[in-house]
Amino acid sequence: MSNDPGHKVAIRIMDKEYLVGCPEGAENELFTSAEYLDKKMREIRDAGKVLGLERVAVMTALNLSHELLKSKAEHQGKFDERIQKLNKKIDSSLAITEKTGLNE
Repeated sequence: MSNDPGHKVAIRIMDKEYLVGCPEGAENELFTSAEYLDKKMREIRDAGKVLGLERVAVMTALNLSHELLKSKAEHQGKFDERIQKLNKKIDSSLAITEKTGLNE
């Protein structure tokens, strides 16, 4: 993100309004994020195991952090696998080049 503070935008989470800074042009992303957070917080609250807005927010933050880290690990694994496949292709191509003498 840039250092441009943008402007203040009102969002609603759990029936409370918050004014947050938002860079110009990023309002839709902010609204989508706020809606997603609101949905996740309501799911935790409605499950009835956590009481109080602060505790709901902390549990939601923990759940979202876990999802993010899990997703990053899965993507990293796929990325590493793809790199290994590309390395094998490169090694194979180099071996063929050496056998045929095309590298001279």
